[in-house]
Amino acid sequence: MKKTLTGIILLMSFMLSACGTAPTTPAPEQTTKVPATSTTVDVVSSATLARYRENEIRDYQGVRLDPAIGPADNSISGVQHVDLRNYRLTVDGLVGKPLDLSYDDVLNLTPVERLITLYCVTGWQATMLWRGVQLSELLDLASVDSEANTVIFHCADNYTTSMPLATIIDNKLIMAYQANGLPIPDEMGFPFIIVAEDKLGYKWARWVIRIELSADADYKGYWESRGFDNEADID
Repeated sequence: MKKTLTGIILLMSFMLSACGTAPTTPAPEQTTKVPATSTTVDVVSSATLARYRENEIRDYQGVRLDPAIGPADNSISGVQHVDLRNYRLTVDGLVGKPLDLSYDDVLNLTPVERLITLYCVTGWQATMLWRGVQLSELLDLASVDSEANTVIFHCADNYTTSMPLATIIDNKLIMAYQANGLPIPDEMGFPFIIVAEDKLGYKWARWVIRIELSADADYKGYWESRGFDNEADID
């Protein structure tokens, strides 16, 4: 049975949570989805204003965008600082054509831009304009085996989480490399964050270094193995 957001927040009373320069790319496919809970706010606190980066987009189609740097670090091992000179993204497991990609390789794929809200289990939320690549394109390049049913995300800080393959395909989930018009900051998961739309923050894997295809439908990641709901739906 899916746990409610309230239940997860209660669990957080004794556990910390994990919410968790680009080259020129083609014009993205734009898909705007504004959550029903989003509202335009005219008054912004000084603390929030201080978190905006220089030249960060703050408004998109009448919606105020939140800073791409969250109010607090809640990662399991601190903010990771990934060196692109040594970075590789691996896509492996139950695939016919394992991938070993550079940062630029990913940015050369078809870009997609979407307005999506991140909901953290600690109670805060942030709406941002994300730009990235649709995960299904990466998976197609890797030629996923028919027995695969789960996608496991491995991160630079050894964090893991997973989602059903069908969820990723059906919901057209993306892996982002920009937020609000700029490369995502280290605090948000540079070089790549999984934009797990309609999922709670601990499904938004940051600092992604490996995408593993698996047949283990019951796989539990870092927080899921510690009692968090494996579905993580925001409803």
